[in-house]
Formats: sequence, structure tokens, C-alpha cells
Amino acid sequence: MTDPGAGGICLFVGTIRAEDDGRDVEGLGYSAHPTAETALAEVCAAVAIRHDVIAIAAVHRVGDLVVGDLATVVAASAPHRGDAFAAAKDLIDTLKSTVPIWKHQRFTDGQAEWVGLP
Repeated sequence: MTDPGAGGICLFVGTIRAEDDGRDVEGLGYSAHPTAETALAEVCAAVAIRHDVIAIAAVHRVGDLVVGDLATVVAASAPHRGDAFAAAKDLIDTLKSTVPIWKHQRFTDGQAEWVGLP
């Protein structure tokens, strides 16, 4: 992300929260389609075209996670902070809505639900 032309670097870290929609979360598991890595790279490329950025990157974990774990990290660097913020927001929003990664959320009451299924 660092570059002599970067006046701003924006980093977003998504973590596993303890509550979702009024329900206590025990943990969750992320599953990804085999094309998820390619889809993530395509999202990064598309977001880079839409914004004046120097660099852009995103990672998303898969597997079982517990409350407090890191799930997603996106970053963008740009000549100006506004562009870095806009690109990072676009990146996380587009990633969450298009990359085939699904969440199986487990609640403390023993129930579970899938989130983000096609």
C-alpha cells in the first residue's frame, strides 16, 4: 500500500461480532466456492478501475472463526484520503455482495443459519 504518491491509505478490518440481529453469536464458519479467489481478484481489478487508487488489496478468511477473529481485510491507497476511503468502501461492499463466500453463523442458543447464499 505504501507509495511516495500515496497521500492516504485506508484499511478496513472486519471481525466476528458477538451479536447479530439481537442474537448472541458463538462463532461461525466461512465456506468459499472454488472460484472465490478469482472472483476476489476480479473485484479488486474492477474497483481499481472505478477509483483513483495506487494500490488495492483484499483477503477473506475461510473456515471456523470465533468472536473477535479477523474475517476480512481490505486496503486502498490513493493520492488523496477521500479516494482511498471511497475505494475501500466500494471494495468491501462489492466483495460482500458478489464473491461466492458464505457464512454459517452459530448462536449460543444452539441454532444456526446460513448467510449470503445465492
